[in-house]
Amino acid sequence: MNLRDFSLMLLVCLLWAMHTVVSKLVVTGMEIPPLFYAATRYGIVALLAVPWLLPVPRPIWRILLVGFLMGGGGFALFFLGMKSASPSSAAVVTQLGLPITTLLSVVMLGEKIYWRRGLGIAMTFVGGVLVMWNPDNGLPVSSGLVLILGSAAAGSLAAVMMKQTEGVQPLRFQAWVGLASVVPLAFLTAGFETDQIPRALEAGWAFMMALLFSALIVSLLAHTIYYGLIGKYPANLIAPLMIMNPLMTVAMGILVTGDRFDTRMALGTGIALCGVLIITLRRNHVMPLAALVWDRLR
Repeated sequence: MNLRDFSLMLLVCLLWAMHTVVSKLVVTGMEIPPLFYAATRYGIVALLAVPWLLPVPRPIWRILLVGFLMGGGGFALFFLGMKSASPSSAAVVTQLGLPITTLLSVVMLGEKIYWRRGLGIAMTFVGGVLVMWNPDNGLPVSSGLVLILGSAAAGSLAAVMMKQTEGVQPLRFQAWVGLASVVPLAFLTAGFETDQIPRALEAGWAFMMALLFSALIVSLLAHTIYYGLIGKYPANLIAPLMIMNPLMTVAMGILVTGDRFDTRMALGTGIALCGVLIITLRRNHVMPLAALVWDRLR
């Protein structure tokens, strides 16, 4: 990989890390309802990506389901989880999406897992459980991180289903993610949340800037750059570089939101990321795209 493309990969990981921290600030510091935040984000994406909706991918039910799981459904859980989860712990738990994708690929795509990838899966789950463990509050695991895990699982299912849908260009897929997400999220925020508009107006330009960053810079710019890189280089070269994303998120969480990073967190993070690295290095060539899709759409 040349220096320019490595710098772009570094930029993508940085933007995704910043987005996790920004999301935490939006749903806690600004107290913006999470479902409303997700709905407005994907409303902007859907509006801007309208020119790429056609031709309609077939079958349409699959692209709608994949779009909702990977977009609004997954991020609704993610933003809800961020109300109580720290950015650094969320970054680590999100990595569980990779072993979940691998396991689903065995069931749905008929792939095989050999002992090295099995070891990587086990290590990732052990590390994730250590991070999710919440001994201070007397609970087995953090409730916010359970929602983050649900978000990762939704993205994993969508990633494997996307593997069964071929020929969808990146911007066309983004358009259908936005369309499949905005309508159900609009109904969900209207039915389960209150004071969305007053809180958004009270937050003012800070919320508007965060929203535009999430929709334009993260959803459209960062993901488009990543699509280009994954099309140019082998997945087994790109995937290990993705370790930079959770590491950056942990660092930014400590510096910006004051995340606690004790021995348990350090141990869990190290074990989980080692497991992720083993999985990515041992991944089968038949599924390079599906296993990485969830990271691309964060």
